[in-house]
Order: sequence, then structure tokens, then C-alpha cells
Amino acid sequence: MQEPLLSICIVTYQACDYLKQCLNSICKSQRRSGKFEIIVVDNGSTDNTAEIIRANYKDICLIKNQENLGFTLPVNQALMKARGSYLLILNPDTVIELSALDDLIHFMEQHPEVGICGPKVLNPDGTLQKPCRRGESRPWAVISYFTGLSRLFPKSKLFGEYLLSYLDEDETHEVAGVSGSCMLIRREVIDQIGLLDERFFAYQEDADYCFRARQAGWKVFYVPTAKIIHYGGVGGSHVQPYRSIIEWHRSYWLYYRKNLAGDYFFLFNWFYYLLMGVKLILALVQHTLHKGKFSRS
Repeated sequence: MQEPLLSICIVTYQACDYLKQCLNSICKSQRRSGKFEIIVVDNGSTDNTAEIIRANYKDICLIKNQENLGFTLPVNQALMKARGSYLLILNPDTVIELSALDDLIHFMEQHPEVGICGPKVLNPDGTLQKPCRRGESRPWAVISYFTGLSRLFPKSKLFGEYLLSYLDEDETHEVAGVSGSCMLIRREVIDQIGLLDERFFAYQEDADYCFRARQAGWKVFYVPTAKIIHYGGVGGSHVQPYRSIIEWHRSYWLYYRKNLAGDYFFLFNWFYYLLMGVKLILALVQHTLHKGKFSRS
């Protein structure tokens, strides 16, 4: 059997209608670059996801979990099953533009030093989904973002390092990280550094993986010639918003402790952990007062 060039790995939970739209867009996409395979991991959805896949997408490899295992562990389930030279982590609430997959693969083939790349991710209204390209989430970058300084001075490198708002969104750039909503990984990267860190239930696993790849000598790039639409905030984060808020903050705390805390004095780190706790409380209160704002933001 011929090995596929690309393995597309999708984790889904209670997002059946979006998943069908995503799969249909993949089926319509251009495939000049070679054979694809699709692996879907269903996290115990009760919206007939598994039944619909079995009935309508017979070529898809379906892995069905009995409960919601988050994002990272199911992604690893798919990656272990994948046979492709390139592996694409893709959210179910996305729509692939016709040439996006070919554009990403072509870029990787032209740049063997690049281990991970991501496309230009658009909101449904066509605007840039800014977290699709990120700088290193060090304290000043994060504080500048959450205090609004990056919005006040969007072209400032000093304040815009978190989401790289000072860079042209239509130009290719080397970045610290790309979004796990659509992230293409070279097989050699996985062979070298392994799978995603399952201590991250969900969130920050993409940033952590890009960090590990860069530490191993690979480059990470944002490739805006490839475009997808990402609806965001559906499925898991929409169904369980409070858990999503807690997991986001826990994951960033874990990411910081694992990758960045060693660069700072321990007293600063404890102060920064305190700020994380305060922000978590504020986020929970904000969601309680304005239901749905977190999951859609």
C-alpha cells in the first residue's frame, strides 16, 4: 500500500455539523501534492458524530473514545496512527481553502529547515485570527496583551510581541509558534522530539510543541498564502466553558514553569504565578457575568 504524503489528524467533541463542513472542504481541496489520509478522534460525542462518519466517510480512520480526553492525548492517538510524511493537526470547526494544503506542503518541501508551519487563519468575517502566529509568550508580552497595551499600540514591537501585531499579516514570517487549529508538522520532527506533552489537557500544547521543535534546531513559519477559516469556540470549549477557562490558565502556568521560569528570578516567578491566579479568577467572574464571551473570544 502506498504511504500517504499527508495525514490529517482531527479531534472532535460535540461539533458534528462543523466537522462535516470541515471534511467536505478537505475532500474538495486541491491534491497536487499526493495522497492524503484523514484520522478523526471522537471524544465520546453524543451528537452522532461516529455514526455519521461511518455512514458517509468510509475512507476515514475513526478512533472513538468513551469520554472527553481533552485535546492533547487524542491528538497523540491520531499521530501514532498516522503514516504520512507530513502530519496536519486540524480543528473540526475549520474550512480549508482550495489550495491551502498544497501551499503548506509546497512551502515545507522548499524549506527543509522548517519543521512546523501554519496558515493564515481567518475568522468567518474574513479578518485575521491573530493567535495563528505568535511570539514567545514571556511575561512582558503576555502582560502587554492582557492589559490592552498591544491594542493601543498595534504596530509597536515593544508591546506587540505576543501576537506579532507589528508584522504584515500577508507576509511569510519565522515565528515562535503557530496555532494548533491548523499546524503542519514534518515527520522528522516527531521522530526527533516525540509526541505532544500530555500534561497539557488542552491549550498551550501547540506553543509547547513549537518551543520544543525550535530547541531541537527546527524553524517555525507562518505561511499566509495558505488560508483556512476557523469558527472557534465550538465543541469542547463551548460545551464546557468553565473547564476551558481553568484548563487554559493551568496550561499556561505549566508552559511557563516548564519552558520559561528558569530564565527569571524565583521571586519574580512567584509574583507572576500570583498574577496568573488573579487573572483566572477575573476570567471566571467575567464569564459568569457575560455568558459565552470567553468561548467565542
